[in-house]
Amino acid sequence: LHDDLDCQVAVIMPYYRMVREKGFDVAATGDVFDVPVGHITKQATLLKSHLPDSETPIYFIQQDSYFDREGLYTNDGADFKDNCERFVFFSRAVLEAARRIFDTVDIVHCNDWQTALIPAYMRTLYADDPALKGAASVLSIHNLAYQGMFWHWDMRLTGLDWSLFNWQQMEYFGKLNVLKSGIVFADSISTVSKRYAQEIQTPEYGVGLERVIQTRTDDLYGIINGIDYAVWNPEIDDHIPAKFTADDLEGKAVCKRELQKQNNLPQRPGVPLIGAISRLDKQKGFDLLADIVDDLMQDDIQFVLLGTGAPKYHKIFEHVAAAYPEKAGINLTFNNALAHQIEAGADMFLMPSRYEPCGLNQMYSLKYGTVLVVRATGGLADTITDFNKETKQDETANGFAFDEYTPRALLDTIRRAVKTFGTADWHTLMKRGMRQDWSWTRSAGEYVEMYRQTLARAEKQQPAEVHNAR
Repeated sequence: LHDDLDCQVAVIMPYYRMVREKGFDVAATGDVFDVPVGHITKQATLLKSHLPDSETPIYFIQQDSYFDREGLYTNDGADFKDNCERFVFFSRAVLEAARRIFDTVDIVHCNDWQTALIPAYMRTLYADDPALKGAASVLSIHNLAYQGMFWHWDMRLTGLDWSLFNWQQMEYFGKLNVLKSGIVFADSISTVSKRYAQEIQTPEYGVGLERVIQTRTDDLYGIINGIDYAVWNPEIDDHIPAKFTADDLEGKAVCKRELQKQNNLPQRPGVPLIGAISRLDKQKGFDLLADIVDDLMQDDIQFVLLGTGAPKYHKIFEHVAAAYPEKAGINLTFNNALAHQIEAGADMFLMPSRYEPCGLNQMYSLKYGTVLVVRATGGLADTITDFNKETKQDETANGFAFDEYTPRALLDTIRRAVKTFGTADWHTLMKRGMRQDWSWTRSAGEYVEMYRQTLARAEKQQPAEVHNAR
């Protein structure tokens, strides 16, 4: 229950093995019900808990044959072969649970392909259900590249009429495209930044669905994600060696010394320390970074990397660690505490992404006074304004950004940031970023407004037509 925004919220998700293993306080509701999946019926058990430090209820759908697995969607990098069946079950189970839990529902907010069938069900099989018939659906797309594409015979699993398997609605070049189905049937569509909402309507970023999305432009919203300042905040962060604020940056100098020490780098306060925390992948711009890293190491800088990913990038950065031991600290692993320490101890942070629907690390970095070097795409473009001669006096200028996706553009922008390091302008950038608000409170109001607009037009809105969807 969020009293400030007058919303009553409940979350429904699968009861994954990792949820059980984390030991959260989860109670049985006593509600067990059948869910049709194609020609079979599977049983769903409804469990209940609360979000941490909140009264918001979270309901779990338990069906161990689908969700008691080591991974969420994959095993050893390969998709589970029954992913379509698993999330057909979950989508139907969500609606069955909702009609049991609530007398009426206003909004069903779905996320990504795993729940993108729900809007189709709401328009068809559940259109006359007493609890759901007045409800509207919202589909949030976090990364359009993941679409839930399956062979056409999986349409039988959905229980929906085969007439919907056509190029305007659920079919995509002979396959069932679950995300496309959600885009077609949802009352509103949102994605995680305004820039990304624009980008996914273009061939470069639309991943084959740009023409479908173009037909829904009037119902498309871009709302930047928020971050949790109870977790990512240098004033209270217990993972870092010294706390600090925008008014007292002494602790950041301590964090830098400790980060240098931890990575066996000379403890030089005057050298710019560049941090990066990422999946090592082409999407994240590591092809660019790999091309320039030897040139970058010729400059008077230090570099600390944390992440795992494609084996070829592991080899490249293992070479960097061996070739430049006094300049590079390479950590090819996952380490949450070290992630906090890099955010706190680095002077600048790299995010040269090819595309980035939202991104979170740039918002963490701002809060920790760590100046960004980013490519101006997606959520990075919405959160980071380039600091240059023209924007120098602009209160929104808070980092360094480049447009052209080339190694030279990245190297030139890093060097431009390095040239500014240590100046009065640099301290202005640090403090400006720390004082900006990128919390969920900022974004929540935009979501509520989207819900209101969605409900206002849902009663008269007919199922969306999609033309030239291929």
